Amino acid sequence: MATSNLEQTLHYKSPAKEWSESLPIGNGRLGAMVYGGTKREILQLNENSVWYGGPQDRTPKDAFKNLARLRHLIRTGDHAEAEKLVEQAFFATPHSQRHYEPLGTLTLDFGHDPAEVKNYWRGLNLSASTVDTEYEHLGVRYKRKAFASYPDDILVIQLEASERTEFTVRLSRYSDREYATDEFVDSIEAQDGTIVMHGTPGGRNSNNFCCVVAVRDLACDGKVDTMGNCVVVNSSKAVIVISAHTIFRHVDLETTALTQVKKSLYNHADLLGRHTRDYDSLYGRFKIRLFPDASHIPTNERLFVTPDPGLIALYANYGRYLLISCSRPGYKALPATLQGLWNPSFQPAWGSKYTLNINTQMNYWAANVCNLSECEDPLFDLLERIAYRGEKTARVMYGCRGWTSHSCTDIWADTDPQDRWMPGTVWPVSGAWLCTHIWERARYTADLKFLERMFPVLRGSVLFMLDFLVEDSTGSYLVTNPSLSPENSYIDKARQKGVLCEGSTIDIQIIDALFGIFLESVNTLKIKDELCDPVKKTKNRLPPISVGRFGQIQEWHQDFEEQEPGHRHTSHLWGLYPGGGITWTKSPDLISAAKVTLRRRAENGGGHTGWSRAWLICLHARLHDAEGSLGHLDKLLRDSTLPNLLDVHPPFQIDGNFGGCAGIVEMLIQSHEDGFIHVLPALPEGWKSGELSGVKARGGFELDITWNESKLKKVVVRSAVGLKTKIILPDGKIIGIDGIGYHRII
Repeated sequence: MATSNLEQTLHYKSPAKEWSESLPIGNGRLGAMVYGGTKREILQLNENSVWYGGPQDRTPKDAFKNLARLRHLIRTGDHAEAEKLVEQAFFATPHSQRHYEPLGTLTLDFGHDPAEVKNYWRGLNLSASTVDTEYEHLGVRYKRKAFASYPDDILVIQLEASERTEFTVRLSRYSDREYATDEFVDSIEAQDGTIVMHGTPGGRNSNNFCCVVAVRDLACDGKVDTMGNCVVVNSSKAVIVISAHTIFRHVDLETTALTQVKKSLYNHADLLGRHTRDYDSLYGRFKIRLFPDASHIPTNERLFVTPDPGLIALYANYGRYLLISCSRPGYKALPATLQGLWNPSFQPAWGSKYTLNINTQMNYWAANVCNLSECEDPLFDLLERIAYRGEKTARVMYGCRGWTSHSCTDIWADTDPQDRWMPGTVWPVSGAWLCTHIWERARYTADLKFLERMFPVLRGSVLFMLDFLVEDSTGSYLVTNPSLSPENSYIDKARQKGVLCEGSTIDIQIIDALFGIFLESVNTLKIKDELCDPVKKTKNRLPPISVGRFGQIQEWHQDFEEQEPGHRHTSHLWGLYPGGGITWTKSPDLISAAKVTLRRRAENGGGHTGWSRAWLICLHARLHDAEGSLGHLDKLLRDSTLPNLLDVHPPFQIDGNFGGCAGIVEMLIQSHEDGFIHVLPALPEGWKSGELSGVKARGGFELDITWNESKLKKVVVRSAVGLKTKIILPDGKIIGIDGIGYHRII
């Protein structure tokens, strides 16, 4: 029974009955959800370029000619006419971008009656990146190990039994619609122990795909036969390898996939070794442990055991595992979608796209601090394509230079408005938010080559904002118009419901950060740029963050009443987290207002989705509110976490996993204030002992932190580039770092 290293393992006493109980594996491109069945093993398969339909031209052609009128209607508070005009001239046709689809389903039919199974165990070992299944059936011992290899670019299932057993391997692509059929499959053929499936995700110009499953007997007395479109195996030891590709990356799909599986089968002896060495080079950089730990309890039962700090550490490590598994660098790499890599539905929630008004960004909040910066590379690859396509959107819709994007994008980097939903569709600020990730990466890694590469993207977003900003109704400030606070609504002074506005708070906070990042980048790269003067002048004309009548940070430029005061988005606190403009040292008055804002959200039911709860953890951590963060973390685990520890909105969204991971680490270390690293800034009373090692801080620093009985025991600081900083310890003591490359123990 696989009981070692339970501290790093999600484990269970029974097979998954449904998708929400299955366990994920992935190599960034290929993924599977493993059920661990005895009668039938199921692997739901994904390949991250299997999307319905090809590129679209959806840019609203009449937007710019109606922009001045729309701005006037918004300034004068004519909500009905403004929304009518948006529906007519600013919504795109067709209204939706493309959506992500599953690749198919692999089944292994063993026929082992669950009633006759004994000593069942399955688990996901985070430190090895394997899903293991073990059980006994009628005196025969069975073991399976599934993993997704990045170096070999395949999925692998290794099978062993104490004596020969027969099972059947099938590959299908069943729809989750009302009728059961193979969806968009052109052919499924089997020959010589190999199954080949060809198909299309549907829609015009979509990415045709090919999936290959190959089986090899590893026992001297076993055999592999082909029957119909299935493979029948009779052996005590076998290996199954899976490859799949689409025309998004390759032309000769079948040859590419067959070559991969044949090469992998030829070198099968070290498949696991190559996989674990590669995976450990990422996962092994960082460690988090919290005590006490109840890892002997099955994971689904631990969700209802309190307190269990060890479960929180497991959740953080799971976030790192998921990021490594669904976002790796590579040729035409794609970032994590709303469901990461793992989507079982042909009609997924919100299309399983890239939602850019927080969700995609949240997917990468933990990347740098958890020492996984290169896992964010696919996001920057997509961002470069967004910037290219967004030039047309900026020009045609708004008459602006540079580039822009709206609330969502897809595999084709579509930048036009998504949906026909007034509270979220026309929001051309998402690209600026994405650009803040460029600077965060540079701050953590001090990688000037990366900053040079991404500077044109950053500059293009700045150029758009310089053109897009207009004077507000008072003539005092420059603001966005049209604007909105993502997905929320307000009640104006005339008691009318509104959505569109001038200069929502999140817009101004993001643009202020964008302009600051641009100026910092120019200085860091030691270049001259003609935009510097207009950026400085425009930045000075942005409105300040305002405090409203309740003592809260206003969500809108005017002190409107919230239509939904417990809304899931806390957009007006962007400057607190993930931004860094609201700090204890620079703006203590806004810190106080942020506390009021969070209290009002909580009193009205805020945080009712998984990702929203994760954001609240991060926000309370920035306020050094340890117990507030812990309270939301406990609710995230109890109310918004599936048995397999995946986040649920509901339905499943992966952003809460990454946001929750980032929040846990934010409670233990913060470096957003230039020149300072806070150690244990929001340590809860219940986390009496623990350790954090390999954690990154801005400025090119890496730290190890150990505490016991709620007291700091040791801090090790390593510098990659030799910048100066100050370490703020939990007792308030400040230790200066001298600015040379060093390895120092405090």
